[in-house]
Amino acid sequence: MALDFNDPELEFGDLVYAYQSWVMAVINDEKLGGSETLLTEEIADDALNAMRFLPGEVTSAIETSLARVYDVDAEELANLLVPES
Repeated sequence: MALDFNDPELEFGDLVYAYQSWVMAVINDEKLGGSETLLTEEIADDALNAMRFLPGEVTSAIETSLARVYDVDAEELANLLVPES
């Protein structure tokens, strides 16, 4: 279910959830070798749109926390999320 960013009932927690879902899907698909691919275009689109509204401190905290939980190097995770072209 894609987030409706024009919905007046959209809450901060919805934005955090969208970003967190994206980070977790990237970790699963790229680092943990999950049996099924979790990252979808919808998840990525929601996360990228949520980033417009989330402070950098929040996205950084999400990335750092999930990197620790899944034992992924924070710098490596950053490169997975935003690969250098």
